[in-house]
Amino acid sequence: MSKKFYFKCKTCGEEIQGFKEWFANGQKCPKCGDNKIDTIYNTPKERIKELINKDAKPESLWHYFDFLPLEHKENIVTDGEGVAPIERWAFFEDYAKRKYNLNLEVYINRNDKSFATGTFKDKGGAVAASVLKENGVKEYVVASTGNTAAAFAHYLAKAGISCSIFMPGDAFRDSMSHISAYGQKVFHVQGDYAYAKKVAADYAKKHNILMTGGNLDPLRLEAKKTQVFEMMRLLGKIPDVYIQALSGGTGPFSVEKAFKDFEELNIFGKLPRFLLSQGDRCAPMADAWKKAKENNYPEGWEKDYPIYENPEVLIPTIATGNPGMYPLMGPLVKRSGGEIFEVSEDLALDMIRLVAYERVIKIGPASAAGLLGFFEALKRGLIKDGESVFINMGESANRAYHYMHQAAYTISEVHSVDDCEHFDREKNRKIVWEPFENY
Repeated sequence: MSKKFYFKCKTCGEEIQGFKEWFANGQKCPKCGDNKIDTIYNTPKERIKELINKDAKPESLWHYFDFLPLEHKENIVTDGEGVAPIERWAFFEDYAKRKYNLNLEVYINRNDKSFATGTFKDKGGAVAASVLKENGVKEYVVASTGNTAAAFAHYLAKAGISCSIFMPGDAFRDSMSHISAYGQKVFHVQGDYAYAKKVAADYAKKHNILMTGGNLDPLRLEAKKTQVFEMMRLLGKIPDVYIQALSGGTGPFSVEKAFKDFEELNIFGKLPRFLLSQGDRCAPMADAWKKAKENNYPEGWEKDYPIYENPEVLIPTIATGNPGMYPLMGPLVKRSGGEIFEVSEDLALDMIRLVAYERVIKIGPASAAGLLGFFEALKRGLIKDGESVFINMGESANRAYHYMHQAAYTISEVHSVDDCEHFDREKNRKIVWEPFENY
């Protein structure tokens, strides 16, 4: 029996005593068979106040060990994940003031600086590897469009766990190469993400191997809720608005989980408004949300969503054509007073160029989609004067080198010095800003 935490079925209230029982029952409630659970900690809630103190110097998300689902510290697998800096981006603030006369505070969570794989998903990978190690799991199956796959491959390799990863046909070759370099197995499924998940599930069943539990998996949800703790530690508050690119939605779900865990302490304040962006070439949640909003959210609206098979996209890492989480995500966004909308995938390259010019960092296309969400939210009038905005920037360019090749715009082929025009970097400012001045 777990002394530190236990699970409680959200459907029937059955208590499940830790991961051994959870895994033994196929990651389902032994009483009703549902897979939606709450992780409840026996740690005194007041302890969180010490952990989020601004003077704390955490080395990883394991600073919050008392509120993570691992029993023993000797099983921790870490690479310093979960404490990425949160930066204030003045050039975003200046744009909002110049174009919309809004005075904003804009904070960017620099998950691209996560040492392991340069992604927000490193949090979940670290907790998953640690829990699997603690419970003697030797094999694991993951279905992913890219970033989760890379993170789990990395951390499970560190833990000595074999990871079989199933990726859809349009997955970036760079992602698959990274995973293969760790010695983990990649199955490149010729089909979309929904089909890749089916093949992964069939493989897990055939070989009796544990498989990742999806967006509500406590291994991922509990890890990612630490982003709320980091907001409090680094900013001293929870911003008014939370923006990120949306695929399945573990990020927003994890924010709500942190708020629920410590609701009685009232230290986090009000849940932020979730403004979530999807690439326009595969935006089933955005399309469902638009329809529901236009019809004043009729009864059962959250169950009405389209399914897009084999979508042709430019950003496959956030392309989930079958949005199974929408019945939960839609109501969460509505409760927060937020919105789900699409952004142009064609503008991802422009955003990559802009950020590289203004901040001298290289971001991946999924991060670009999240940052585009800020510009789209401004255009739609979804952010108010005086508000603070948190943008969860999910990835670096580590596994999208072809995007960086396409983003290059200052290369000239020359044969002699006579072909070389005098260079002034400042002249490029107009080039990188032009798509957004006319947004």
